[in-house]
Amino acid sequence: MTASQKGGTIYIGVTNDLARRLPEHKASEGSRFTARYGVHRLVWYEEHFDIRDAIQREKSLKRWPRQWKVELIEKTNPEWHELFRGLGW
Repeated sequence: MTASQKGGTIYIGVTNDLARRLPEHKASEGSRFTARYGVHRLVWYEEHFDIRDAIQREKSLKRWPRQWKVELIEKTNPEWHELFRGLGW
């Protein structure tokens, strides 16, 4: 999940290469939604070894109420810090 800021707009997506995809979002490339709303901060992620599982999880999360998504983020990242830098990229 990426966000514009703490408590801001949330974007949920799936990728097979987070190290490639996040810089694209930050450069406002590849997603009109993230470019339009400035949704560039990685605030939560999970890894899946099977793309089908990842896609199913993405679809499920997109159906969740916003409050559930906020609670999921804040369980491990209460200040909505940028996680991308912490991953060593």
